[in-house]
Amino acid sequence: MRKAFGFVFGAAVGALVGGTIALLFAPASGEALRGQIRDRGVAFTTEVQQAASTRRAELQARLAELRAPRKPAPPTPPVA
Repeated sequence: MRKAFGFVFGAAVGALVGGTIALLFAPASGEALRGQIRDRGVAFTTEVQQAASTRRAELQARLAELRAPRKPAPPTPPVA
């Protein structure tokens, strides 16, 4: 029980110290940083949606090609 409490206490203190250091050394204010993260998230989401749309169009074209009736194969010459 003591070891578990010691671990939880150490993790909490570590998280508090790490968070404080991160805030002190952050290159931008919290509001600006949140704005940058939001902008990057929106850009990432847009990029993923565009890639998915492109891939969906490629797959639909391939599926249509596979569903199309096959052309009969040319007759092979008889083997002598």
